[in-house]
Amino acid sequence: MDAQFNPDEDSLRLAAIVESSFDAIVSKDLNGIVRTWNRAAEQLFGYPADEAVGRSILMIIPQDRQSEEIRILQRIRAGERVEPFETVRKRKDGTDVQIELTISPIKDRNGRIIGASKIARDITYRKEVERRIRLLMREVNHRVKNQYAVILAMIRETNKRACSAGEFENQIHERIMALSSSHDLLVMADWKGATLSELIAAQLKPFDQANRVTLSGPALTLSPNAVQHLGIAFHELATNSAKHGALLHMQGTISVDWSIDAHPEKGEMFQLVWRENCALEIARPTRRGFGSVVLERVAPMALNGSGALEYGNDGVTWTLLAPMDQVEARLTSGIEETIQLL
Repeated sequence: MDAQFNPDEDSLRLAAIVESSFDAIVSKDLNGIVRTWNRAAEQLFGYPADEAVGRSILMIIPQDRQSEEIRILQRIRAGERVEPFETVRKRKDGTDVQIELTISPIKDRNGRIIGASKIARDITYRKEVERRIRLLMREVNHRVKNQYAVILAMIRETNKRACSAGEFENQIHERIMALSSSHDLLVMADWKGATLSELIAAQLKPFDQANRVTLSGPALTLSPNAVQHLGIAFHELATNSAKHGALLHMQGTISVDWSIDAHPEKGEMFQLVWRENCALEIARPTRRGFGSVVLERVAPMALNGSGALEYGNDGVTWTLLAPMDQVEARLTSGIEETIQLL
């Protein structure tokens, strides 16, 4: 036999559903006076039910949004549908909370509208995720444009100095792969930066000579801007070393030392020295190449610093001096400055 309809049981069941809901469910009369207030409403807005019931719903509506309530009540009285919408409400402690609001009319047994029910869902987390996604997309767009600028500049400068089409193709390929290695480090760290040691290791990896390179300096996480520019610089140094310097000779070694020093006028300054020991005398280059442009101008300028490239009998020494606030990763993320064109 079918179960008999029992209005009292259905009312109790509905009340239990409302009370156990994770969404704030509130009912009010046509004057905006709160009549019911479930447990989720207590948690969301901070008012216990005994403080909320009997008071105006305006207590949770910011002053600049109270006209919303007037329009809602007008539409409910007129029997009009109110589409769900996003808005802001105020907690007991005065803080704002972003919510999605669904409103339905409440009718008596005769079908007369006597009030409204509101379901409020906290969307603070969702809105924060949306904000971060928008920020990320702006940063991605910004960085992609920067990468295009760097690649175009590489093509232009390499074309000026390449002696043949084959040399041009090889150099462009190597430089773009070096840029990609730096990019990979940033992606793995959510574009927050990369350590100096990781960056040097990544740029030396294609040469398979890490055992001949010693690193010395304090732990340091570089900003994305510094990663990209120093990555290009280390690639040019390593390439030159493999072709003409320390990595060309079996006894050759490289030391990379960095320090952070206090300057009375400039504040904390970062100093890095790449020094080669070839064990054999090497010839000074006869022409200024792309690497010299990167090491003496592009990378230092990108970090508001200075660079010096010296050719000695034992090999190349490159010294970089730059303000720490241009080198070190900041605690808060933000869009980096546009990469300087080469």
